[in-house]
Amino acid sequence: MFIKAVISLALGASALANVFITSPVGSTTFTAGQQATVSWQDDGTSPNLTSFGPALIGIYTGNADQQTLLQTISTNTDVSTTSSVNFTPDGTIGPDSNEYFVRFTSISLTDATNPQYPAEAFSAKFTMTGMTGTSSASGTMVTVATTSAAAATIGSTTSPSTASTSATATSTGAAGKIGVTGITCFVGAAASLLGAMLL
Repeated sequence: MFIKAVISLALGASALANVFITSPVGSTTFTAGQQATVSWQDDGTSPNLTSFGPALIGIYTGNADQQTLLQTISTNTDVSTTSSVNFTPDGTIGPDSNEYFVRFTSISLTDATNPQYPAEAFSAKFTMTGMTGTSSASGTMVTVATTSAAAATIGSTTSPSTASTSATATSTGAAGKIGVTGITCFVGAAASLLGAMLL
């Protein structure tokens, strides 16, 4: 029962530092082809939004060690001068799933405890529907993220000129080293096994 409670709490949490992502959250559903909004605010901790500055914003899937960029939302949004960005989710980037998250990567600020990586911030995992893509592989590792003060800041902007292009790239960021911690489980057969064990 305790493990179930920990997993439930972790699923609803966003990893954040100074950028508090107000959308998407765990209960958010974005629909492919329909305008969606990513929004944030300063959480009052250091570094502030001005320090985080311009950021790359994208939709990702993955775990704490490795995230795959599925769609670029913005390549250069100053999180200190705006508080949201609108974009249209691309339905071809994957299947209907609740394993998507938004990652903000600072263009200029490095992670305070791991300076070889940029500062980053992450939304909670959320759902995307109306998707026509296929999953990259079954048995992919999925990490249930928990909030960590060490996770770097996330930001994005409201510029209507932000890009909404698709890209596929794999990156390992500060989150995999220090920012996001959590419980890792296998999707597919392993997820079924884990579910059965928790009952």
